[in-house]
This record gives sequence, C-alpha cells and structure tokens, in this order.
Amino acid sequence: MFTRLPAGMSRRHFLEHLAGSAALAGSALTLGGSLRAHAAQLKRDHKACILLWMGGGPPTIDIWDMKPGATTGGQFQPISTAGEAQINQLMPNVAQCMDKLTVVRSMSTKEADHTRGTYYLHTGFVPARDVTHPSYGSVVAKETRTSGLEIPPFVSIGGASEGPGFLGMAYAPFQVDPNGRVRNLERSRDEARMMDRMKLLSVLEKRFIREDRGAAAAEHAKVLDSTLQLMTSQQMDAFRVDQEPEAMRERYGNGGFARGCLMARRLVEAGVPFVEVNMGGWDLHQNCFTTLQTKLPELDQAMSALVTDLVDRGLWNDTIVLWMGEFGRTPRINENAGRDHWARSWSVVAGGGGLAGGGVIGATNDDGTQVETEPYSSQDLMATILSGLGIPLTTTYTAPNGRPMKIANGGKIIEGLLA
Repeated sequence: MFTRLPAGMSRRHFLEHLAGSAALAGSALTLGGSLRAHAAQLKRDHKACILLWMGGGPPTIDIWDMKPGATTGGQFQPISTAGEAQINQLMPNVAQCMDKLTVVRSMSTKEADHTRGTYYLHTGFVPARDVTHPSYGSVVAKETRTSGLEIPPFVSIGGASEGPGFLGMAYAPFQVDPNGRVRNLERSRDEARMMDRMKLLSVLEKRFIREDRGAAAAEHAKVLDSTLQLMTSQQMDAFRVDQEPEAMRERYGNGGFARGCLMARRLVEAGVPFVEVNMGGWDLHQNCFTTLQTKLPELDQAMSALVTDLVDRGLWNDTIVLWMGEFGRTPRINENAGRDHWARSWSVVAGGGGLAGGGVIGATNDDGTQVETEPYSSQDLMATILSGLGIPLTTTYTAPNGRPMKIANGGKIIEGLLA
C-alpha cells in the first residue's frame, strides 16, 4: 500500500521485462563454473542476508518465549536447545541449531496493523505521506551488490516484499514463486523476436533519457539493461531448485516455504546479497494451537535445513538469517482459542554473518505482557543487521523531499547481538 513506483511505471510493467528474461534463460542451463565462482567471491568479499518473513504476525510467545504454567502460556511445552534458549517442543531440529542463532525477546514496537507493521519492520520507518522509504532488501542490494552479478540483487520468494522507495527500480524486489517462476507472465516462444523487441525498446529508452523526460526513463533503462543480461546468464540456474539432488530437497521438505529456503541458499551461492522467503498464514485470531501443530513442524524442517546447509557449505559466516514477522500476538488467549495483534512485547531470531549465536537477549515478564529489559525497536534491529553485514550506519541518502535519511533511521545496535 505504501510502495510507490516512479511516475509512468507500474509494478506489472517492471515485472514483464524481468520475468520474460527469466523465462528466456531456459531450462537447459546448468549450474556451472560461473555460479561456483560467484560463491567463492561472495565468501571473500561480501555478506548476504536471508529474511524469513512470517507474514501475519506469528505468536512468538508460543515459539521462542514460552510461558509454561502461566494463564497466557498456551498448550505447548518448551524444550532445551543447543543454545541458551528454550523453544517450542514442535521444533526439535531448530533446537539443535540454536547454538548458531540468538533470540531477541525484548522487541517492543508500536505498529500493530498488518500494513503499517510490515512497512515498519522492513524499513525502520513508520509510513509517511511525503516519502516512501527503502526496505532492507533494497538497502542491502545497493550497498553490497557483488561485482559481476547478473541476476537481481534483491529476490522475494513466495510473496511480495516492501520496495525500493526512493532508491529506484534498480533495487526493487524480483518476485518469484517457490518454483522459480515469475507471476502473471508467460514464457516467450520466439526468443529472436523477443530480442529484437528488447533492442528496439532500448533505443527508445535512450532517446527518452536524452530528452530529459524525468527519472522514470532512466530507472526503466536500468531495469532493461538488467533484463538483457538475464537472458543469457547461467546465473539464472540459481532459481532451479529442481536441479538439487532429491535427498537435499527432502532434507528441506516438500512445501513452498521449504523450496523457498532451498532457493535462497542457491541464490546466496550465486552472489545475491538479499533474499526474502515468505511464509504467511500467521494471523491466528482463532485456532492458534491447532494451526501451530501443522505450521511449526514445516518451519522446523526448512529453517533447520537452511542453517545446517549454510554451515556445511562454508557460507554461514557470510550469511545472516533473520526470522521475523510484523509483530507478535497477544499473551491473552481469546474466546476463539486464538491470539490477536500485539506489538508491545515479542521476539525475533537472528544468526550468522557478523552476529552472535547461542544466546538470548532481553526478557519479558512472567505472563509475557511487557518487556522487563531494554526494549528494542525495528530501527534497532535493522541497524544491527546492517552492521553485521558490514554496512556503515553513517550511510545517508537524500530523500526526494531533500531531507537526509540515515539508513535504519538512526537505530542503535542491539547489545550482545553482534559477534
């Protein structure tokens, strides 16, 4: 709702160019030396971030900050882990990875509306009328893009993400489904004709730029250049989860979120600096505990596979994994056996890259209704994640209204989360 595009460009128009390119990359490409070379370069020069986005607001009181014995505690019991945290009994595989991850239990934000909360957690800013702020993915894509990367630097799998704001369409999320397909588009069957059309479009774009017809033409030209690169790039194979061995696919699981996590690992190997994997369905106003019996095992398998796979491939020290939604859910259990929106006291989980693992930061009181330690905001979390990626917090952009804008909205580092 708050993601605006440059004048004269729609999101569908943008995706039509990029998606056609993804299709033209073809199914016959193989994961060759180019992809492996970029993985090696990523290890040497760059960090990456994988955001596991829990759309709808997950009940973190039932997952990461359980309250056994309290009236707010719900139906599940906590189990011990390889780290300091105790977590839900339905997540035994993640429990074994918790020496790599840290739970921040003292998140306290003020946006308990889905749209506003999503914007705030992605950007560090509350929505404003006069400016649209860039999201995590766009900032990371701009500041850490790997040299020689031919595929988009910001990929959103399984759902939409917040956009680039005033940074422009070159840093917009490239949205694919968990099978690597771009929505709403059909594959072109005449590649030569498509290339002729793209060349003609390029000529027109350059003329518009020379005639100074506004920022949209220049932004569109950047997208077009990226599209032409995509058409012949072997790096497009990173989207091909079906190329993974069957055993690896089974390790992650069979659902869309599982395939998205596996694709995220492949994209990080290819040099993509920011990947968002969407797992929706967390708006649990009713039947919270029944739903968690299905959702948590799915999350457990895919998330633990991602962490261990990154470790096994030597990518963990270069890749931050961040798990969060737009807010938590009420400690009070409502009459429908559900929990409602709650931004006052909830949890996020992060690890890898420049972050510490195995710990617990902050605490809520016995029934989870308030934070008892120093509270942390979205901008604090964003500042810490960007710092872990090696992006200076002094980085400042100029918004269209002429005002300077510090990335992460001037947030402070979460004490103990940086390694």
